[in-house]
Amino acid sequence: MSTVNFTLPSNLAPDEASPEWLNKGDNAWQLTAATLVGLQSVPGLVILYGSIVKKKWAVNSAFMALYAFAAVLVCWVGWGYRMSFGDKFIHFLGMPNVSLDAEYLIKQTFIGYLPNATMIYFQFVFAAITLILVAGALLGRMNFLAWMLFVPLWLTFSYTITAYSIWCPDGWLSKRGIIDYSGGYVIHLSSGVAGFTAAYWVGPRATRDRERFPPNNILLMLAGAGLLWMGWTGFNGGDPYTVSTDASLAVLNTHVCTATSLLTWLMLDIIFFGKPSVIGATQGMITGLVCITPAAGVVQGWAAIFMGMMSGSIPWYTMMVLHKKIWLLKQVDDTMAVFHTHAVAGSLGGILTGLFAVPKLNRIFYMVDNWQHYIGLLYGLHSGRSRAGFKQLGVQLLGIVFVVCLNVTMTSAICFLINLVIPLRLAEDELQIGDDAIHGEEAYALWGDGEKYESTKLNSVYEEFPPASKGGEVQMA
Repeated sequence: MSTVNFTLPSNLAPDEASPEWLNKGDNAWQLTAATLVGLQSVPGLVILYGSIVKKKWAVNSAFMALYAFAAVLVCWVGWGYRMSFGDKFIHFLGMPNVSLDAEYLIKQTFIGYLPNATMIYFQFVFAAITLILVAGALLGRMNFLAWMLFVPLWLTFSYTITAYSIWCPDGWLSKRGIIDYSGGYVIHLSSGVAGFTAAYWVGPRATRDRERFPPNNILLMLAGAGLLWMGWTGFNGGDPYTVSTDASLAVLNTHVCTATSLLTWLMLDIIFFGKPSVIGATQGMITGLVCITPAAGVVQGWAAIFMGMMSGSIPWYTMMVLHKKIWLLKQVDDTMAVFHTHAVAGSLGGILTGLFAVPKLNRIFYMVDNWQHYIGLLYGLHSGRSRAGFKQLGVQLLGIVFVVCLNVTMTSAICFLINLVIPLRLAEDELQIGDDAIHGEEAYALWGDGEKYESTKLNSVYEEFPPASKGGEVQMA
């Protein structure tokens, strides 16, 4: 038997910087996908939040997002990552530890062909956007100092538990076989429930703001929404942790579902309100992105379209109809309606995943020996494995109950503790003024914002030009 000897090109040959276990292509895509998700937050949601709110809250809203992004990163490398994906500490949490040592950062991560540094970065941007989504429910009245405490506390005592339980291979829901492709539970359901709960404890906006809260710049809002949508290519396309056919499927399904959801919401607005709403279309875009997230790479294209129709209609109904009828929903001032766009849409996506998950697609996504237990109910009924299908749907529902209960409990406890130290809600005079009272800065320096415009008459009939200087001062028109 002859032996063929060949030499790898120098750029592919293993060396100390690129060991044999490292897949350069997968690592490059993972870093790119992580950056796309990061751009969803900064500048995506920074722009969206800053432009969709009333003008006097533009700086505060954008800054809440920017602060959360920075604060989460420091906490993540300090202890958060190991608590979410590290060695088992207790049943639902990893051992707290730092992720800063170079020897640890360049070692193989738990999936084998990426370094820990890449995985830490990738998972950080998901943790960061979760806190920023929580902020959406609190815009226009939360004490910024209270928000500075809320971010590290909620990351530590809520997000890490959910991430470990569902995404870490040792997590109890992960072992039960829950399907959460890219964060329908960990990110969207968590942020929706936590945001709604925190909004209850913080209290409502000022009465005038609740009655009228027009966006200060709809065009900029669309720019932020566009970054959010396109960034979802990395959000769902990066979760196979490899450049695979399943990643391609996840990206396509994401955009198909989102477009369908946007169009469905738009049609409902036209039918029932008579006008195509840009803000409504943006909400439909968000619900489509959220709904497909737990299922992106494990469902067929036709299922993605159906999920888009559901995500464009059911959250629309809960927001436009049920919100005005249910007492609790009316009492809580959820500024960006994250309960409907993230909690409702995330739960919907998790349930539909339990119906439409394809066993073969789960096999190429999870790449584990026991992939057969990942099966949607419809495929279980079709293949004579109805028991397995009902079990999968039951696990999906169990995940919803767990995430809801955890976030209501932890978020309430965190808000209670913070309120012992500093008020959660801004003072009434700050609520009336907004950015200038809180930060000493305003988003727009334009005439007509409450200041008197004193025109300078540059005409020799009225006064000399240029005007005479007084006391050496520089005169400016």
